[in-house]
Amino acid sequence: MKKLDKYIFNKYITTFLFVVLIFTMIAVVIDFSEKVENFVEEDCTIGEIIVDYYLGFIPYINSLLLPLYALIAVIFFTSRLATNSEIISILNAGVSFNRLLVPYMAAALLIVGFHLVANHFIVPYGNKSRLDFEHTYIWKHSDKGKTNKVHMFLEDNKKVYIRYFNKKEKVGHDFRIESFSPDGKLTSYLEAKECRWQKDKENWRLKNYQVRSFDGMKETFYFNKNKSIDTTLNLIPEDFVRFTNQKEMMDSPALLKFIEAEKNRGLSNTKLFEIEFHRRTSDPVTILILTLIGVAVAARKVRGGMGMHLAIGMAVGAIYIFLSKFSVTFASNSNFPTILGVWIPNIIFGTIALFLASRAQK
Repeated sequence: MKKLDKYIFNKYITTFLFVVLIFTMIAVVIDFSEKVENFVEEDCTIGEIIVDYYLGFIPYINSLLLPLYALIAVIFFTSRLATNSEIISILNAGVSFNRLLVPYMAAALLIVGFHLVANHFIVPYGNKSRLDFEHTYIWKHSDKGKTNKVHMFLEDNKKVYIRYFNKKEKVGHDFRIESFSPDGKLTSYLEAKECRWQKDKENWRLKNYQVRSFDGMKETFYFNKNKSIDTTLNLIPEDFVRFTNQKEMMDSPALLKFIEAEKNRGLSNTKLFEIEFHRRTSDPVTILILTLIGVAVAARKVRGGMGMHLAIGMAVGAIYIFLSKFSVTFASNSNFPTILGVWIPNIIFGTIALFLASRAQK
């Protein structure tokens, strides 16, 4: 790297870290002011608030706003360069605009790499402790699990049905397991009035059960009214618990495994989980796009200087966030392809970035 490259690269990184620090402090103060009443009323310690909650909250909020931080950082220091006529001097020295972009993109790629690793592995780990804390002390009724008339596949040819599941007691009522042959014919089913989870044995106890088996036109029936039977199933009480932000608690390998398991069980719509997975990749790529927009906008010397550039940058960031939320909502509530819905903001802003770069000061 030449001296100019090092100068711009260092300016970008240091300004970016400064923006992250400032906005992190603001976010923590605002969040604390909103939740301080819960902290005081609930039986939680200072250590739990700091370690379990805020050490998970800080990576979470920063991962969401990192593209905006990058845009503000680029506009902030590039606008100062333009105001001091440094950009004009660089261009007059024979450095093309495309060549000027090299250190910007190198710094942006460094941030993108960190953001990718954080989104897929680090942030979910912090989210687990943060969300566990919130579910325990703040949002106590955020469980969205299904408890009535539950249908799910335990295996390819085995399906379970529970009319009602009591999460607190971990007891299911009107329980049924249906087994099918490879060609889809019903071969047997087991019915029980009650299935109760036994934590010590990690299995289910079925009460008042009956079993019917079918072999062509021949039927075998067995009924036991008073005795119970213990059985191990590919089913645990946690399968009936679904928190609103559960997708944020899993790293990407676990998230993909969960999506596959949900599809195999035929449980529910997995679009929100697929959107979360694709978002973890699309958000870091946004940093490259917003960096290009920031340089194209701030490199031109205009009246109003840095204030005008920052206003434009904040407007661009606000429009991007609005479009991102809109596309995700649209993709999750329609038959629109999930991956395309997540990447639409980047496609649109990527086009805008290329247009602005082509019109930038040369």
